[in-house]
This record gives sequence, structure tokens and C-alpha cells, in this order.
Amino acid sequence: MQEAGLSKSASNAVPVMTPDERTPSVPPLLNVGFYNFVLTDKIVALVRIDSAPIKRLVQQLRREGTKLIDATQGRRTRCVVFLSSGQIVLSALTQETLAKRLSRPEIALAPEHAEEELAE
Repeated sequence: MQEAGLSKSASNAVPVMTPDERTPSVPPLLNVGFYNFVLTDKIVALVRIDSAPIKRLVQQLRREGTKLIDATQGRRTRCVVFLSSGQIVLSALTQETLAKRLSRPEIALAPEHAEEELAE
């Protein structure tokens, strides 16, 4: 009989976590800049805007007017956040900053880092 929370293979017993059992220290929201927030469990990827294919994708979505959420407040786009719903969020913060906010819950909701990053 299989124990609850373990995979079927007894020799490689690995705990399987359900979404409800994830670490409670990860906040449900990520500040993507200027008091704009995204649900952390919906984030699929954080991508730089530097590559031509990403720039083309953003321009195409701007023309279509759907699935694009611009959270840059008129600043230069530095990161594209892909969501599981298929929507794309543009952020004026770099993906390194957003990744740090995801990995360090105490600064995930902190807005003061946005202004420091933009001053560079």
C-alpha cells in the first residue's frame, strides 16, 4: 500500500507536495513595480525584453489589444512576465529583481526597490 504523500516507487520515495502544502513563506502576490501585483502561483516565466522574438510578441499583442497587461507606468519595459492564463505582464523591473522578490518573501511586496532599480 502506498503511503500518503510519497511516490509509488519505494526505493526512490520522494515526498509529493500538493499546492496546499507548499511553503507558506511564499507570498501569494508579487510586486512587479509601481504597486502592480501578480499572483505568484500563476507565473510561468520571467523573460528579458532584449531578444527580437520577445519584442515582436509584445508588439503583436499591443496591436491586438488582448492578453497584454502593461505595468510599466510609461517606463521602459525590462521584463516580460508570462502567466499560466496566457496573459503577459510588462514590468519596468528586471527579471533578476523579480526573481529575488520571488525567492525572498520579505521583499516580495516591498515597493521601495522599484525606485532604486529605475534610477540605475
